[in-house]
Amino acid sequence: MSHQLISLSLDLKKLRDEGYDLEIRSGYLLVKDVPYVNSQKEVKRGTLISKLTLAGDVTTRPDDHVAYFAGDHPCHADGTEIEKIKHTSGERTLAEGVVIQHSFSAKPQPGGAYEDYYAKVKTYAAILSGPAQEIDPMSTAKTFPIIEPGKEDEESVFNYTDTASSRAEIDLASRKLALGKIAIVGLGGTGSYVLDLIAKTPVKEIHLFDGDTFLQHNAFRSPGAPSIDDLTAKPLKVVHFKSLYSKMHRAIVDHSADVDAGNVEELKTMDFVFLCLDNGDARKLIVESLEYFGLPFVDVGMGVNMTEGSLGGILRTTTSTPQQRDHLRKRISFSDGTGANEYDHNVQVADLNALNAALAVIKWKKLFGFYRDLKREHHSTYTIDGNLLLNEDPCP
Repeated sequence: MSHQLISLSLDLKKLRDEGYDLEIRSGYLLVKDVPYVNSQKEVKRGTLISKLTLAGDVTTRPDDHVAYFAGDHPCHADGTEIEKIKHTSGERTLAEGVVIQHSFSAKPQPGGAYEDYYAKVKTYAAILSGPAQEIDPMSTAKTFPIIEPGKEDEESVFNYTDTASSRAEIDLASRKLALGKIAIVGLGGTGSYVLDLIAKTPVKEIHLFDGDTFLQHNAFRSPGAPSIDDLTAKPLKVVHFKSLYSKMHRAIVDHSADVDAGNVEELKTMDFVFLCLDNGDARKLIVESLEYFGLPFVDVGMGVNMTEGSLGGILRTTTSTPQQRDHLRKRISFSDGTGANEYDHNVQVADLNALNAALAVIKWKKLFGFYRDLKREHHSTYTIDGNLLLNEDPCP
């Protein structure tokens, strides 16, 4: 219940978003790692504790101004005790696992009551941390701890709580991305960056399709920084990237094979597919299959060339949905780079791979309502030398 209560209570959520280390235990709010000065003029850290008053799963106005503390009695920078907040001292157990040594009284003015727990915690944290900051200016209770899911978060796809969405107050928009299954076909430079971005969304399952080995040249055009040992092991790409991103996202499924006629049916259960491959025959098979399955997808391509010592070229992002498919064959070539397809040359650079992936993921997010989509373009190109982004093929 701890994370759920914090998320539902605006005052607690605000504290967590500002970096305070919060825990709720047996009806008490614990604020951990609050710096203070002890009698030896040393900077220490203790736990500030307050009773919680709740209405269901939401906090209400604190019913008193008393706070408890686990640690030595806080002192001024010169080692003398802070007298103005003294209340009682002596170790006692408030609840299982909640043991205190002191209680404090700091009645707010005017009115004598705190408006909410945000005001109460901020007041006490300032009193305790002030002397510590005189000794060590870097001392702060805002430690931004890693927040692991509680029992109520067991169904989350993440191994730790997504505080980025709550901090930015975009939870409602993020929930639109909680689709069932996403497939990424091809884990080269662009596909691996697509994974990097999708792994930070609440998609229920991320399916990776690639039969290639992760080699040294791949390390220079994909996210992360593999070690020599990683490269020496020569893992399959799907194994390497699943290992990397499973640290964050729980539901990454690896398919250690290229998509062909024998397994293309596995894409039928997906909600969306990212095509990030340069094999023209395979692309043709997959595109025709996805159209038959009635699935939306994005296909990406990159054409980069060296001219007079500098690189130039075009990045392509082509979207296909059941509402708009007629444009696809005039935008995508099914050749293998031996003829007219300007997007299939093999020069790749990490920043361009990342940009191509970002454009594809942004379009996916537009399709599912995370971003506003005024143009509804189904084909866009980015030209490097002119820094030009062109939208085409709007959906009627």
